[in-house]
Amino acid sequence: MTSSPNRQTVIAVAVSLALVAAVIAVSAYLWDSISGVEMGAAGWIAMLLGVLATLALGIGLMSLVFISARHGYDEHGDGR
Repeated sequence: MTSSPNRQTVIAVAVSLALVAAVIAVSAYLWDSISGVEMGAAGWIAMLLGVLATLALGIGLMSLVFISARHGYDEHGDGR
């Protein structure tokens, strides 16, 4: 038996996707409006490494949050 998403979930996903599209559009416009500035290969590599490091840090921290919650490390102690 599969459950279909409720109306609030569909609206939340639609709004989130619209916001992501708006951020991408504004970023592309601003990136394109900067004229006369070239970024070399070292700049692209540095940006790629920065994005990958940020993603790895975010994914790692979120996985620790989920592991901690599932194994009960976030529960209150019993006072011992």
